[in-house]
Amino acid sequence: MIQNPKRYTVTAALPYTNGPIHIGHLAGVYVPSDIYSRYLRIQGKDVAFICGSDEHGVAISMKAKKEGITPQEVIDKYDGIIRKSFADFGISFDNYSRTSSKVHHETASAFFRKLYDNSQFIEEVTEQLYDAKAEQFLADRFVTGTCPKCGNEEAYGDQCERCGSTLNATDLINPKSTITGETPVLKETKHWFLPLDQYDTFLKEWILKDHAKDWKTNVLGQVKSWLDDGLKPRAVTRDLDWGIPVPVEGAEGKVLYVWFDAPIGYISSTKEWAEREGKDWEPYWKSADTKLVHFIGKDNIVFHCVIFPAMLKAEGSFILPDNVPANEFLNLEGNKLSTSKNWAVWLHEYLEDFPDKQDVLRYALTSNAPETKDNDFTWKDFQARNNNELVAVLGNFINRVVVLTHKYYNGIVPEPNDFTEIDEQTLTEMRAYPAVISSSVERYRFREALGEVMNVARLGNKYLADEEPWKMVKENPERVKTQMFVALQIATALAVLAEPFLPFTSEKLKRMLGIHVSPEEVNDWEEVAKPQTILSPGTLLGAAELLFAKIEDDEIQKQVDKLEATKTANKAENKKVEAQKELIQYEDFAKMDLRVGTILEAEKMPKANKLLILKIDTGIDIRTIVSGIAESFSPEEVIGKKVTVLVNLAPRNLRGTESQGMILMTNNAEGKLVFVNPDTDGVGNGETIN
Repeated sequence: MIQNPKRYTVTAALPYTNGPIHIGHLAGVYVPSDIYSRYLRIQGKDVAFICGSDEHGVAISMKAKKEGITPQEVIDKYDGIIRKSFADFGISFDNYSRTSSKVHHETASAFFRKLYDNSQFIEEVTEQLYDAKAEQFLADRFVTGTCPKCGNEEAYGDQCERCGSTLNATDLINPKSTITGETPVLKETKHWFLPLDQYDTFLKEWILKDHAKDWKTNVLGQVKSWLDDGLKPRAVTRDLDWGIPVPVEGAEGKVLYVWFDAPIGYISSTKEWAEREGKDWEPYWKSADTKLVHFIGKDNIVFHCVIFPAMLKAEGSFILPDNVPANEFLNLEGNKLSTSKNWAVWLHEYLEDFPDKQDVLRYALTSNAPETKDNDFTWKDFQARNNNELVAVLGNFINRVVVLTHKYYNGIVPEPNDFTEIDEQTLTEMRAYPAVISSSVERYRFREALGEVMNVARLGNKYLADEEPWKMVKENPERVKTQMFVALQIATALAVLAEPFLPFTSEKLKRMLGIHVSPEEVNDWEEVAKPQTILSPGTLLGAAELLFAKIEDDEIQKQVDKLEATKTANKAENKKVEAQKELIQYEDFAKMDLRVGTILEAEKMPKANKLLILKIDTGIDIRTIVSGIAESFSPEEVIGKKVTVLVNLAPRNLRGTESQGMILMTNNAEGKLVFVNPDTDGVGNGETIN
């Protein structure tokens, strides 16, 4: 761990431009990295907060093929959506670049070339999966199959999303091409490999010894598993037509592997930022007094803790990450988030539905952050956190303070009188919070840190509830001046301490408190901790506004209904239609006697969960039919139903009851059992169905 760094380089995982940003991305990477960067800036630190679009992944080519457009059209479309979503949500990147940019192509090519010239690669001809029908090699997500580690039958050629294992396409059992569905064959091709096994000792020393105490347990555990399993050379090139061409002779038709190319995007994005700002980029990547921190999701741990550090070590002039605080996964309403299945809360859609509630989502995601284990986002929890915490705790305290100050003092901060012991104790407790929150943030415990910010609001609410200035104003108005002064100091502390977590709320609160901060001014976090006034008497407050508004049930139901519609659509899309049965002759079909009937009576079959005993008027008689629909319908639901009855089916004894026919049923798109009802307008029982 670097002590007292001179500058910070903070990177957030580059999002693939094959789709928009969803809440899983936010909770795992972008909200925590933004909290950390904002916190550092408030401290007056020199920070480069870096990100950009990852535009060379196989997922881009797959999306292009699916939509019938070019990869360039795909990346231009989604880069625009992602970029605007981040800006509207308040993610404060210092630079957001693109790996399709000229500076990135040049940086990645030069990086590869230096390693190549220094003989840091192994050049090998190996057998790779090849789709003969598509006439191309199958890299990464162009192939699926069974994971050799957990048995997941839908693993990709680069990763199993069930167990998180990083794979090679040739590891898959029963591989299939996602392009044609064909079973691929093995074909020889030449590639360049980074010999990770040569960095085994270095990585063990650097990670498991130097960072054993300050890195997250989940990160160390995954890295140790890889190291214990034995590192193997890993290809850094691919046979693809989309990406950065391999910059050496004899590499025609090959590009840099996206996981060699993408992390170099942090460096090229820093170069782009430095040139724009008139800075030198190199100290942010090559100086020993720079602290480099990677924010990623758990599926990227291996690449940022093993492969990229090995690349940097091989290059020789770059610093290594000081920490890689990876989060676990966020699920949605009990199911894993999925871009392909549209099972997600998309950021750009959220901002359309809740245009003024950026901080509510930041709060909900941080309060429920998957920092140590997978967590679940539900719309009901989102509503509860807003209504019961933001509105009822933080919003309530600020509203009371500002409204009472306007009511008693025309919005002017009063001059306090003598402080009582409770006043001093409350202010002392308030001044302890900056250090407490700092400790949590600097250990990457953002959920814990946000909880402490809310404790400041609780401190304020308790102080007002105990002191009751609305009663005291009649008995001792001079005492109330001190009470309101103390409450306003707490409100000001909240305006500062909440900024990394709730930036829109902080800005609004500062406006309400009459705090005018220029872009160049640093809001010194430490000022809150000093035994001094932080909001001066005589300051004119702005107009009172509600910090947060309650979210009503109908707003939440709309979001729940949207997800239910997605679930229904997925079931319909994924439903496998049974193959056609063997051919029959017309004479076979003509033997079936299908009639319209009405269910007259229904009761459950004793000791049978699935069976109902039905009395049906078939028009030719009233007969008993036993049907396996009891798990979908109660007896009361089916009485009076018009049904289609196969009346000439040979009787069959079921649990002592003779069943004299069969009613026709099917499953709808949701998988629910439904009746195959005839068009019964004007059609009586016993009418035949031809």
